[in-house]
Amino acid sequence: MTLLPYQSLFDIDRFFEGEELEYGITRPSMDMYEKGAAIVAEMHVPGIDADKIEVSVKDGILHVSGTSQKQKEEKDKGYWRKEIRRGSFERMIRLPAPVQENKIEATCENGILTITMPKAKHVAQKTVKVIARNRKPSKVSTKK
Repeated sequence: MTLLPYQSLFDIDRFFEGEELEYGITRPSMDMYEKGAAIVAEMHVPGIDADKIEVSVKDGILHVSGTSQKQKEEKDKGYWRKEIRRGSFERMIRLPAPVQENKIEATCENGILTITMPKAKHVAQKTVKVIARNRKPSKVSTKK
């Protein structure tokens, strides 16, 4: 018998890295990287039709959600394992840099959703001059 005293730690990692959130909503795996002048996110969405996926960016947060077709339970199937997750999924993540929200493109191929977000042009830093507003100093008594 192999004893793994810290097996529960693997379960904790799986919970936080997670595939399943509350109420059966799953959180698919994602890679995000910089490629040239764009931020690219790739998400694992096997078996989900592209027209069932919604992608949006608002206030620097990428929001991806969708629904996979739930399989009808067949009473004559006696499952030994049932691990394929179906139903809703959602993923929200803060982007590492501002993007041009009106130029985002998303494609889905072989179960991988690829979201390409061109980075926004950097706004030149503006220096603000501080204006001193002099007020009359109050008199401080030094007498004892």
